[in-house]
Amino acid sequence: MTKKSGPELVSTLKIRDAADVEQAVRSALAGEQPLEIIGHGSKRQIGQPMATNALLDLSDLNAVTAYEPNELIITVQAGAPLADVLSLIDSKNQQFAFEPINTSMLLGTPDIGTIGGMIGAGLAGPRRIKAGGARDHLLGAHAVSGFGDSFKAGGRVVKNVTGYDLCKLLAGSWGTLAVMTEVTLKVMPRPESERTVMLRGLDDLTANRAMTAALGSPFDVSGAAHMPNSAFRTAVRALADHGSPQRAVTLLRLEGITASAAHRAAALSAVLAPFGAAEILEDTASAAIWSSIRDVRPFAANGTLGAWPVWRIVCPPAAGGALGQQLSRDTGGDVIYDWGGGLIWAALPPKPDAHAALVRQRVNSAGGHAILIRAPEHIRRNVDVFHPQQDGLAGLSERVRHGFDPKNILNRGRMVRGPAT
Repeated sequence: MTKKSGPELVSTLKIRDAADVEQAVRSALAGEQPLEIIGHGSKRQIGQPMATNALLDLSDLNAVTAYEPNELIITVQAGAPLADVLSLIDSKNQQFAFEPINTSMLLGTPDIGTIGGMIGAGLAGPRRIKAGGARDHLLGAHAVSGFGDSFKAGGRVVKNVTGYDLCKLLAGSWGTLAVMTEVTLKVMPRPESERTVMLRGLDDLTANRAMTAALGSPFDVSGAAHMPNSAFRTAVRALADHGSPQRAVTLLRLEGITASAAHRAAALSAVLAPFGAAEILEDTASAAIWSSIRDVRPFAANGTLGAWPVWRIVCPPAAGGALGQQLSRDTGGDVIYDWGGGLIWAALPPKPDAHAALVRQRVNSAGGHAILIRAPEHIRRNVDVFHPQQDGLAGLSERVRHGFDPKNILNRGRMVRGPAT
C-alpha cells in the first residue's frame, strides 16, 4: 500500500490487495478517521458530500480473476474498469443482463466507471423489468468490513448459497457497509437480434396504458419506455431520426433469435393498434435508442438541460404517468419514463433545494422513492439526496450498517444527511 498527499492535504491510500484494505481500515479505526472509498471516482458527485481527508483508492485492484464463458460466470476485482469488462464479455457474445447504467454523460465525468462502482450504485437499465437488478446477478463477493476483517459471501455458482443473501446487501449500499475487493457475477448470452415497436404522439397517461398492455402481453417485452415531447430537450443522435423531442415516442423492445423477435414485434404491433400505428426499428437503430435511454442522454451534462438537477424516481408503474405529469406541470421540468412507468428521470429547473420538498411530497403520495442523482455540491449539502426512510426501516438499516461498520468509518455520511452517529 502506498500513501500520497495532494495539495489539499488529502491522503490517498493506493491499495494493492485485500491485506492492504484490512490495514487501511484498521488504521482508520485506530485514528477515528473516516475513509472515502473510490475506484476511479466516476460517481463521486452522487450522494451527500462527505467530510474526510482520506481516500481509499481501489483502482489498482483491476484484474479479471476468472472468466468461464461456458459457465456464464466472471470473477473480477472491484477496481476493474467496467468498459474493459464489458468489452471482454462482449467478445464472447455475452452481457450483464441488467444493463448497468453509464453515468458519465449524465454527470459530465470521464467514462471511467468500475465494477465495484457498478455494484455499489446498483443502477440497472431498461432490462431491469425482465432480468432484475445488479444484486440479482451478484453471486459472491470478497470484502473487508468496517472492523477491518476480510469476509467472503456467496460463491461462484448459484447453488452455492452460503452467505448468498449477505453479498446482495452490498449492491446499492454505496460503499457504506464494506469495501468490496472482488465480485463474482452472472453473465448471460447476448440476444441475436432485437426489435423496437415505436408509437408516436401519445400523452403520458396513454403511453403508460400502452406500456402496461405490452408488458402484460405474452411477447416477452424487455424494455418499455416513453419520451414525452419536450420544449427543452434537443434530440440525441439515436432519437433524432424518429421525431423526438418534437413528438413523443413510446418504445417497446423485444429480443431473441431474429425470427422470434420479428414475429413478436409484428404481433405486439397488432395488439397495440388501438393506441396508433406502430413502426418497427431493427437491431442497430433499436440498440442505439435503448443505449440513450439507459444512460439518460437527453439530460446529458453537456446538453441543453445540463445545468438542471436530475432526480431518479422509482414508483409503482401504474402511477408513473400521473406522477410524471404532475412533476412536469408543477415545476416546468422535463421527464423520461422507463420500466413501463416504474422509473422516472426528472430534470427540473434550477432552484435552491432542487424542488426537493415538492418531489418528496409527490413521490411519497405515489408510494415511491427518489434519489437526487445530479445537483451541485452546495445543494446536496442542504437536501436529502437519498429518500428519507420511515422510522422503522431507518432503524433496521442502521442496525445492518452497524453490524458491518460499527464506527461508521466507510463512506461516512454519503447516504444520510446530518451528523454521523
